[in-house]
Amino acid sequence: MTLNNRRRLAVGATLIAALAAGVVPAATAQAAPAAPGAVRETTPAPDMDGVSAALKAAMAQGAPGAMARFIGPGGVETRTMGVRDRESGAAMDIRARFRIGSVSKTFSSVVLLQLVQEGKLELDAPVNRYLPGLLPDDRITVRHLLTHRSGLWDYTNAMFEQTVPGFEAVRNRVFSYQELVDLSLKEPRTTEPGVSYQYSNTNFVVVGMLIEKLTGKPVAKEYQSRIIGPLGLRNTSYVHPDTRIAGLQVRGYLHPDEEGGALVDSTEQTVSWAQSAGAIISSPTDLNVFVIALMRGKLLSPKMLEAMTTVTPTDTTNTRFYGLGLRRYDLSCGTQVYGHTGTVQGYYTYAFATRDGRRSLSAMANTSNRGSANTALGGTLEAAFCGKKPASAAASPTQSRSSMPPAEQDLREQR
Repeated sequence: MTLNNRRRLAVGATLIAALAAGVVPAATAQAAPAAPGAVRETTPAPDMDGVSAALKAAMAQGAPGAMARFIGPGGVETRTMGVRDRESGAAMDIRARFRIGSVSKTFSSVVLLQLVQEGKLELDAPVNRYLPGLLPDDRITVRHLLTHRSGLWDYTNAMFEQTVPGFEAVRNRVFSYQELVDLSLKEPRTTEPGVSYQYSNTNFVVVGMLIEKLTGKPVAKEYQSRIIGPLGLRNTSYVHPDTRIAGLQVRGYLHPDEEGGALVDSTEQTVSWAQSAGAIISSPTDLNVFVIALMRGKLLSPKMLEAMTTVTPTDTTNTRFYGLGLRRYDLSCGTQVYGHTGTVQGYYTYAFATRDGRRSLSAMANTSNRGSANTALGGTLEAAFCGKKPASAAASPTQSRSSMPPAEQDLREQR
């Protein structure tokens, strides 16, 4: 990263951090300029009762606790429910750290796109140009990795075919990137390069390999120097292969496949099976700061951010899209939000912002392998960004169902 970029980040991070902390007056927040190309929209007040209802619904579906943090022109709103530790009974705490799963993919994408800006690689160049002989097809490009269009099989499909046994088999293992890629290459590819979207953790394992090859440094140092440090993310870290979450933490609880089975405390693990695809630890405040900074152009040039937010559909619902390591959800009120979802054993996470960076929501439930809890948690997006619905809309079961982004598949697709 150039010195000018670092200075720009330092100045921008001061405002972003202040916004996230809720100390900037509402008038200042409303006056913040929109990102280039952003569409100005009517801003409804967040429905925090609706956010609370979504958190309660996630708990009703098996999460011991849940929380959400919203920031907008009116300031910061937080909601917490249930417990962050079943054994001690400690209440959920908005300051606590947790594993963010595939929200890590957006961090990895930002680092790689900064390297593109610096001329160290090209988006449409073959991966094998930078990692000779790694992949069996020279047609697979860097862009294909970031958009999940490489066709590389997701090794986690087999790794977690049985949820708890699969987790216990890898909980304390330390994999190399190459070992994970080799697991993928044992299976046929899912599609020809560039043809269709097929979510695969393998893509972002290769992204981690690219980052380390091009910088000569571990991804942990690149996250720190390019994102965590400049934005002042005090509760964000990449500690692989350490199994611990330092400081105030939310403990994660994994549901077994059999109905009624005991929850498994999955907090301590290497997450080596995911690494640059899903091993970052963070907090609600830090996630708000990160996605706001990203959408406001504090991490990427306007041209690169435009490339990152250029999306294609991931399915036939016409509500979910994917760009370069970034999701877009189109909500029922017409608002578009950008960010990522995350699933790692014991945690579901949502981290999203509007394209102008004026509003952001982060939400977490401390469970996984329970898709209904993930779907319920997704309801925080509708409530936060669309506000209260008219009584007629609230009474319509069809509209209610369609307004919520459908839940992603569970851990086998490491969302």
